[in-house]
Amino acid sequence: MSTPTTTPAPAPAVTDKTVWWGTGRRKTAVARVRLKKGTGRLVVNELEYDKYFDAVQDRLMILSPLQTAKAVNRFDVFANCDGGGKTGQAGAMVLGIARALLKADPSQELALRDAGFLTRDGRMKERKKYGRRGARRGFQFSKR
Repeated sequence: MSTPTTTPAPAPAVTDKTVWWGTGRRKTAVARVRLKKGTGRLVVNELEYDKYFDAVQDRLMILSPLQTAKAVNRFDVFANCDGGGKTGQAGAMVLGIARALLKADPSQELALRDAGFLTRDGRMKERKKYGRRGARRGFQFSKR
């Protein structure tokens, strides 16, 4: 009795449909970014990025990692943002886009790192302490 031999399945071929993921966080905002070869479309929560982000500074911030990597018209960006405010979500998207770009093109790491796009901003809101009105502010003292 012979045992059946199985041949390993061939590795999937890399196609133009390849997708790269990147997760970015800033304050309490989280952005899950998907990068795909395309024409430079940016979609955030199923809206065009210029309709989702009102502030010009947020729009420019989102485009900056793509401009640094010279990939503005090479990739389509699809992002789901959650939590925080609009500026925090834009900051989270910057980190997510940079991480996805790094997976798509590892040769861009030095440029992205030098521009500060691969560093997570660790500043968070300080928690409120007991016996105080906020994180640091105490209650008003009354002498009489």
